[in-house]
Amino acid sequence: MDEIITETVEKMEKTLESLNNKFTNIRAGRANPSMLDQVKVNYYGALTPLNQLATISVPEARKLQIKAFDKSCLSDIEKAIYEADLGLTPNNTGDLIFISIPELTEDRRKEFVKQAKQMAEEAKIALRNIRQDSNNSIKKLEINEDEEKSGINEIQELINEYNKKVDERLKEKEDELMTI
Repeated sequence: MDEIITETVEKMEKTLESLNNKFTNIRAGRANPSMLDQVKVNYYGALTPLNQLATISVPEARKLQIKAFDKSCLSDIEKAIYEADLGLTPNNTGDLIFISIPELTEDRRKEFVKQAKQMAEEAKIALRNIRQDSNNSIKKLEINEDEEKSGINEIQELINEYNKKVDERLKEKEDELMTI
């Protein structure tokens, strides 16, 4: 029984972690190096993550600076950023690439909030699936009815706790997105 509970907590933590990672990709109008995490550059025929080819820094609140380890791949990096379709326009100076993060419009902010709500709902669905699997595992154990009910109640308390965490994280992200 304890093993099932421990496993359930681990799975729920991973779900929460996954949600946090997804939330990082929703930009709030501020520059963040993780915005470029999914950019893959065609570097000598191999698709290589941008953060392995360059350092990405934030010199100003709305500006990203990319300094390539190998200057010969600057144009490849620039092309990869365009192709990633992030709505960002890179500026190649020959030594560095600068990306200005545009101010978000009200409509765009609302669209991002809607996206965040969708991600939060997917996380809750994943949590419910984890609960279902755990409850089924408990029912398969050969234990008395009281222990079974106790285990199922403990799983229910866990899902309530994690649903609350998802809601809190969503509220934080909403506030972040709607603050100008």
